[in-house]
Amino acid sequence: PVLRLLEAQLQDQRREHEEEMEALKNQVDLMQEELEKQRQAFLQTLQLSPEVQVEFGLQQEITRLTNENLDLKELLEKLEKNEKKLKKQLKIYMKKVQDFEASQTMVPVERRPHERNMQVAVQRKEKDFQGMLEYYKEDEPLLIRNLIT
Repeated sequence: PVLRLLEAQLQDQRREHEEEMEALKNQVDLMQEELEKQRQAFLQTLQLSPEVQVEFGLQQEITRLTNENLDLKELLEKLEKNEKKLKKQLKIYMKKVQDFEASQTMVPVERRPHERNMQVAVQRKEKDFQGMLEYYKEDEPLLIRNLIT
């Protein structure tokens, strides 16, 4: 059973290797074709007059710069979308913080000393357990605000 399993794994690896080799051979063939096209274009360019060679070179550079510009515009759009998403999240969190602060002003005074005692206990636990934190569910927005700031 173990030998058969190893043989099956070996066959799978061999098949994967052959598939990778075939893909690489295809990629090499495509690159060789592209290289041949570029070589032919270069030879044709050499046969042109110097003025036409300069114009051809300028056209190629314009094409390259245009493609690069399009890539940069695409990247800029992605970054702007991400910025909008992050700003929206920030607004949501700021609203939660404001709501929490507003609710804290309405909390009875007798609970507040208990909160201070709990914070001291949390600080001790944080030293002992590094990363563990105990808190009340209603204190979550305050914790988030403190983490953000």
